[in-house]
Amino acid sequence: MKFIDEFRDGNLARGLAAAMRQAVRADRDYHFMEFCGGHTHAISRYGVNDLLPPNVRMIHGPGCPVCVLPIGRIDMAIAFARDLGVILCSYGDPMRVPASGGLSLLKAKAGLGRHAGSDTVSKDKHRGEIRMIYSGADALAIAQQNPAREVVFFAIGFETTTPPTAVLIKQAQALGLGNFSVFCCHVLTPSAIASILESPEVRQWGSVRIDGFIGPAHVSTIIGTRPYEFFAEEYRKPVVIAGFEPLDVMQSILMLIRQVNTDRAVVENQFTRAVTRDGNRKAQRLVAEVFELRRSFAWRGLGELPYSALGIRKEFANFDAERRFAVRYQAVADHPACDCGAILRGVKRPQECRIFGSVCTPENPIGSCMVSSEGACAAHYSYGRFADVAAVS
Repeated sequence: MKFIDEFRDGNLARGLAAAMRQAVRADRDYHFMEFCGGHTHAISRYGVNDLLPPNVRMIHGPGCPVCVLPIGRIDMAIAFARDLGVILCSYGDPMRVPASGGLSLLKAKAGLGRHAGSDTVSKDKHRGEIRMIYSGADALAIAQQNPAREVVFFAIGFETTTPPTAVLIKQAQALGLGNFSVFCCHVLTPSAIASILESPEVRQWGSVRIDGFIGPAHVSTIIGTRPYEFFAEEYRKPVVIAGFEPLDVMQSILMLIRQVNTDRAVVENQFTRAVTRDGNRKAQRLVAEVFELRRSFAWRGLGELPYSALGIRKEFANFDAERRFAVRYQAVADHPACDCGAILRGVKRPQECRIFGSVCTPENPIGSCMVSSEGACAAHYSYGRFADVAAVS
């Protein structure tokens, strides 16, 4: 297949659904986690759950970089602008994530009284700004246009978005930009998978059963399929790397069913049109040059995970906002009514949160899972997939 509409063909979808019904065994249930938020949205948007056999259950994972950022990290981003007077540049998704004290980046931006996109230097040089950008290159341009101001780029994402941030830092170094730095919040996929497999039971939430993983697509274009082989071998959990179209997801689920039925646990690559075993070696070398592993990093829902995120190497310390400014991370508890942490671990479904769709909506998000375009709660709310709440037992 060559074109997008072919990956959304209804007849092919019905054929895959029939193949799954034929493949499943009546004497067992299947629990598969789609790690990536992009897969969660594809499943909700195209009604993939409606086509699955009743004994196949899909579980949402923590594969949304905005959702897994703890409140304390959003607080730090706000502090750069509010307390230190920098121009903070952020992508759109983090702007509405709730922070401490009823704030968010968007509310803090309004409070600072600045118009996004304005390049006029304030008469008060200590007054910060928060600007929404579309790429890291926009932040670099803002630093060039405002040489008298400090500019901080709020860099988030899994392995997919890490190479562009590395390029940005090297470009800033080559340009000699002394007023540009990066607030690095890049996190790593394998660490999150390991955390869930090593701690399937969480005291305050319960346990999650996982028979296999739908592996992330975009991440795997960078790191390849090799890093997932450990989970297949050590934990006996099959992994299938899947594309984001509905037929990609359905074919991958069928591949997982067949592995489970034959008691196999290997890494299979459904997304062969973009992913290889070794990934993008050039991008990996670039990331290794600019970044290093952090000893520990806090994730929403998963807690402090060792070696689960990247920090900027000391060779590029001048471009590390955490080294450059006196802003430190402080842990902040999530809203007591929000079950975002349990949803990110797959222990609960969005509909099981008592404030889902009532108090917590995309217009009034209480937790990050309802804010992000890749959040599980946003997916279920946006596409009206409330029927499967009846299937929750």
